[in-house]
Amino acid sequence: MTSTTRCAHTRLSAAVAMTVALMLVSTDGAKADTSNSFNVLLGSWRGSGQMELSEGKTERLKCSAYYTGGGSLLGVAIRCQSEISNIEFRSKLSQSGGRITGTWEERTYNAEGTASGQVTNGNINLAISGGVTGSMLVSFRASRQSVSISTQGIALKGVSIDLTLLTTFVFLSPKFLATVSSLGQQLPVRRFALSI
Repeated sequence: MTSTTRCAHTRLSAAVAMTVALMLVSTDGAKADTSNSFNVLLGSWRGSGQMELSEGKTERLKCSAYYTGGGSLLGVAIRCQSEISNIEFRSKLSQSGGRITGTWEERTYNAEGTASGQVTNGNINLAISGGVTGSMLVSFRASRQSVSISTQGIALKGVSIDLTLLTTFVFLSPKFLATVSSLGQQLPVRRFALSI
């Protein structure tokens, strides 16, 4: 096999591997089953919304969200800014059979606790408890999501934001990686980076 043929073969192998990987990671929340609902959210998101404070005052927000992990684990970081205040919400969640458990914290208002709930196609619904009680609903479809957080016991009463996907993090399951690894013994595979 000539050098040019090997190079073309390597590029084709890489393209096929990435195509299969992207097919395994659905970006349509409506079609995702509960076992990979976390995967749909992976990536960077940006958007806007508003927060409501205890005295009835509302403030417009600009927000960024980052979801990491994959499979049964999800790390959440949502940061929002208004003209006079910030919100920084973080959570570490795990999923088993559609049930979700984990921890959360809001750094600006110094609150933290536990989260529990469920995931269904296109929705994550959580009850939060600890120093604050409340709820969080994340509804997602394709490259858009809405996040609603309501709380009791602190000056921040609620947050509602709409987000658009900026970049996607591709989660590759261990089974997929083992398959690619076994193919790598048969085909020359080179490392490459993907930017979406």
